[in-house]
Amino acid sequence: MADELNWQREAVTLHLTGELDSDTVGPLWQQREQIMAGTKVLNLSGLTRVDTSGLALLIHLVAFARRQNVEIQLQGASENLQTLTKLYNLPEEILPAFAG
Repeated sequence: MADELNWQREAVTLHLTGELDSDTVGPLWQQREQIMAGTKVLNLSGLTRVDTSGLALLIHLVAFARRQNVEIQLQGASENLQTLTKLYNLPEEILPAFAG
């Protein structure tokens, strides 16, 4: 069984911890509009695993924010997540570059 996905809001930063995968994305997906309201930074440093379902959710969260005229900053992505995004050759228009 996958580790649980947790999130915590701190000012404009949403901290994600645990595994972001097909087994855990459901609750975050269901609450995405409320969770993303006012979010400007996604801190990914606490994620231990991200699969393609998790990557798809991150892309959706960025797109949702852009529709609200908010540019999301991604922080703390693991090497594995960065490699996954490179494998899919995702342009910055879809998923912005990872910061520190």
